[in-house]
Amino acid sequence: MADAFSAAEELALTLTRGGMQKMTSRVLAALLFSEQETITAGEIADRLGASPGSVSGALKSLGSVGLIERVPAPGSRRTHYRFPDDGWARLMSTQNAMIGYMRDAADRGLDTVDGDSRARRRLSEMRDFYAYLMRELPAVIDRWYATREDTGNPD
Repeated sequence: MADAFSAAEELALTLTRGGMQKMTSRVLAALLFSEQETITAGEIADRLGASPGSVSGALKSLGSVGLIERVPAPGSRRTHYRFPDDGWARLMSTQNAMIGYMRDAADRGLDTVDGDSRARRRLSEMRDFYAYLMRELPAVIDRWYATREDTGNPD
C-alpha cells in the first residue's frame, strides 16, 4: 500500500492539473487525508513544509467555495478546519452562481452579434448549455443527497 503522504501529493497534482492553484490543491489534499477531526493552519503548514501565509491563502480560497469549514475547538485559541461531510455537493452548489454568470454572459454576447453568424451559433450553444446545467444540477445534487440517505452512508 502506498503511503498516505504520497497519495495526497498525487491527488494534489491531479487537482492542480484540473486548474486548482498548487498550494490550494495541497491544502485540500492534506485535509482529505487527515485522520484528525479538525486541523489547524499551523499543522497543515508543518505537514506540507509550507509557509503559514500560503496555507492561509489556500484556506480562504477553499472556504469561499464551501470545501472547508471553520469549527470550534474547546480549549484552543487557534482556528480549526475540517472538510465538511457534504463538501463536494456544496462545491457544486456554489458553482450554480458561476453557471448563471456564464449563461448571462453568453446572453449578453448574443445581443451584440449578427443573426446567422458563427459567433451567434457558438454563443447560443454556450447559453443553452449553461441554461441546461442550471436546470439539471440542483436535481443531481438532490439525488446525491437522497442516495446517501438511502444507503445510510454519511461518509
